Amino acid sequence: MEKIEISTREKQDFYDITPQIQALVRERGISQGVCYVFCPHTTAGLTLNENWDPDVRHDLGVALDAISPGRAAYRHGEGNSPAHVKSSLIGASQFVLIEKGKLALGRWQGIYLAEFDGPRRRQVWVQILEG
Repeated sequence: MEKIEISTREKQDFYDITPQIQALVRERGISQGVCYVFCPHTTAGLTLNENWDPDVRHDLGVALDAISPGRAAYRHGEGNSPAHVKSSLIGASQFVLIEKGKLALGRWQGIYLAEFDGPRRRQVWVQILEG
């Protein structure tokens, strides 16, 4: 297993980690297989989405804020309940196929660390399986 470290800068933002993960695939020399990416945090997640237009990341944040705004009824003492909800909605992992030594992503797709409680120092764990 490999680990990628990301220092997030905003309370909520999406960080394209595709280049770091592709570099790990290249280093392993795997021609065909699967790349499993996992986020071991409860207020961050992983998503596959468009990596061409940065407005898409902004719009995702707006939509998630609408789904999970701050509420007085939340009981969690740290005050970051919306971040926990968003993390659960986005999810903690992604599988990406590897074909001809590259991540098999759609033309505009990228892998994003979704930060919902930053700024923080985050890890993403990557397991590459040949096959």
